[in-house]
Amino acid sequence: MSTIVQITAADINKLRQATGAGMMDCRKALTETNGDFEAAIDWLRKQGQKVAAKRSDREAKEGVVIAKTTPDNKTGFIVCVSCETDFVSKNADFVAFAQNIADAALSGDVKSMDELNNVVINAAKVSDLVNDKLASIGEKIGISKFERIEAPYVASYIHGAYRIGVLVGLSKEAAEAGKDMAMQIAAMSPVAVDAASVPAETIEREKDIAFEQMKQDPKMAGKPDEMLRKIAEGKLNAFFKEQTLLAQAFVKDGSKSAGDYLKSIDPALKVTAFKRVALG
Repeated sequence: MSTIVQITAADINKLRQATGAGMMDCRKALTETNGDFEAAIDWLRKQGQKVAAKRSDREAKEGVVIAKTTPDNKTGFIVCVSCETDFVSKNADFVAFAQNIADAALSGDVKSMDELNNVVINAAKVSDLVNDKLASIGEKIGISKFERIEAPYVASYIHGAYRIGVLVGLSKEAAEAGKDMAMQIAAMSPVAVDAASVPAETIEREKDIAFEQMKQDPKMAGKPDEMLRKIAEGKLNAFFKEQTLLAQAFVKDGSKSAGDYLKSIDPALKVTAFKRVALG
C-alpha cells in the first residue's frame, strides 16, 4: 500500500513559483501526483496549462554564477556558489570569493565537483573555505553547480550580474559567433543543440504531454488514440523549433534561425556542446 504524502503550503508555493499556475491548480497537481514535483509539472502541462518546465539549470535562487575559459579557449568552466539572499550575492567580497573558486577550477583543470571541493587555495581546501565563509556571513552557502566543456574553441558568457553563466563549444575558433551563440543560449535556454541531440526520454515525455493535451481537447473527442498519437508526434516539430538551439529564432535577427546565422559565419562551423547555469 503506497504512502500518502502530506502536501504542504510550502510545496504548493514552490510549484506555483516554478510554473506560474494558480494555487488551487498546484494543490490539485501535487495531490494527483502524490507530491512528486516534476510529475506535478507534467500533470499541469497535460491539462493544457502554459507552465515552465522544471529545468536542471534552475537550482539556486541566489548566488553567483561564474563562467570562464582557459587562455587557449579549449576548456571552459562554470561554477555556481549559492547563498540564501541577494544581499550576500551582490556583496563584492562574495563575488570575489566565487571568482577565486572558479579560478581554482581553471588553474587546477578540475573535472568534477568533488575534485573542486578538494582543490587547495592558500593552504586550505575549497570545502573548508566554504565552511569558513558560511560561519562568517551566517548564511547557508555552497558550490551548487559545476560544469565543464572541452572543444576546439570554447566561448563563455556571464549575463545579468552573475545570474546566468554559459559555455558553448565550437568546432573551430570563432570568437564573435561563440559570443552570439552564448548570448542566444542565455536568452532562450534551449534543451539541446538540435533535434538529433534531444534525449530520447525528453522526446517521449513531450509526446505524452501532447497526447494528453489532445485527449482533453473537445475538438478531438471520439478520435482514436492511434490518430492522436500521430498528431502528437507532429507537434514535436514545434517543440524542436522552440527548444533546440539551431532551430530557434536568432535573438539578434528574428528573420533567421540561430543555425542559419552560424552558417552565414562559416558553413563548416558547428556547435559541439553547451552548458547553461542560471539562478532563479
